[in-house]
Amino acid sequence: MKKAELVFVPSPGMGHLVSILEIAKLLVARDDRLCITVLIMRLSIDSKLAAYIESLDDSSYTECIQFIDLPQTSFKQDTNPMVFASSFIESQKPHVKEAVTKLKESRSGSNSPRLAGFVVDMFCSSMVDVANDFGVPSYLFFPSSASFLSLMLHLQTLRDEQKQDITEFKDSDAELVLSSFVNPIPARVLPGVVLDREGGTLILDYARRWRETKDSHVGSGDQRSDIIKWLDDQTQSSVVFLCFGSRGGFGDNQVKEIAKALERGGFPFLWSLRRPPPKGKLAFPSEHENLEEVLPEGFLDRTARIGKVIGWAPQVAILSHPAIGGFVSHCGWNSILESLWFGVPIATWPLYAEQQFNAFEIVKEMDLAAEITLDYRTEYTDNQITVTSEEIERGIKQLMENDSKIRKNVKEMTEKVLWSPSFVARLT
Repeated sequence: MKKAELVFVPSPGMGHLVSILEIAKLLVARDDRLCITVLIMRLSIDSKLAAYIESLDDSSYTECIQFIDLPQTSFKQDTNPMVFASSFIESQKPHVKEAVTKLKESRSGSNSPRLAGFVVDMFCSSMVDVANDFGVPSYLFFPSSASFLSLMLHLQTLRDEQKQDITEFKDSDAELVLSSFVNPIPARVLPGVVLDREGGTLILDYARRWRETKDSHVGSGDQRSDIIKWLDDQTQSSVVFLCFGSRGGFGDNQVKEIAKALERGGFPFLWSLRRPPPKGKLAFPSEHENLEEVLPEGFLDRTARIGKVIGWAPQVAILSHPAIGGFVSHCGWNSILESLWFGVPIATWPLYAEQQFNAFEIVKEMDLAAEITLDYRTEYTDNQITVTSEEIERGIKQLMENDSKIRKNVKEMTEKVLWSPSFVARLT
């Protein structure tokens, strides 16, 4: 039978690109009649993503997966992340069409694979238009949870069919009833983006386009070595790991509150601490040049025996280490899946996107996590709340309780997911 070729169009975010490539590897491993071309969009502001893309040539990808770099292009920059993302993806549509046209021309032989369809990331749903131009179906890659997909489609229905202004949920005590949830969803855990008029319009437009797709869901070595070596010297399940994703960075006041909680709590800790971008500038967090300038005076000396503060973190390698006993997380869906795979309970500290919703799900709906906060957010708000050291310490203590119900539930969930092929695909 003639081979089939899928064109993958991932978003240029680390959490999206890594996971969609794992799906690509799984698909070609399961069927040798399939080949995949991945179109790579580059963001000049994200050096970590660029380094990861450069490493792909040396990775374990098979000859059935090829990568095509799309040209960088000028586009409208905006401090609103959704406007920025929409503008960037739209600027790439002509390049995607040109790349696929050349791909088809190069596959014109009788034994060449036929173009079977596009697999588009949740933020690349406008690429459905390009797939339609080639007369092939589109499939949605949705790297967040099925429950979040249900929520977004529900909100899109409220907006488009019932003419409800979704931004009216902002600062309200309303609750939403979803068929996919046992508990009502409080408006305070809705993603900040849907409560922002401009960003909310765009993300719900994405959700409308999702319905057009087919019904198928598809650091340096030395630094890494130093981190693992430090973990090797720690007691099993004793270390609390703090890491907040590719966009997670805190201001000086919040950093000091975290430091106070860690020092007072006395738990061994590994803290991925990164500097947020300047206010009003759309960029990714960067490394601190001098940690002593942002941490309380003497903190590094006083905690030298029990703690380690790092910049970028090799998250999977850390979560898989037996010394890790708990994970203070921003609750990105990739991080939640990884923590469950390795049996590490979470304390929730959501920051942006759908993370408040994810935090509510694993704390209230599934009883799989301790709560530091559920509704903290860094986007679309002028009143930035500082989580106190007392709240942080209380959440970490609950997280690290050896015989807690949460830890028991996580262990049971881990035993279930060990048999799930989707988890194996994500983490192998």
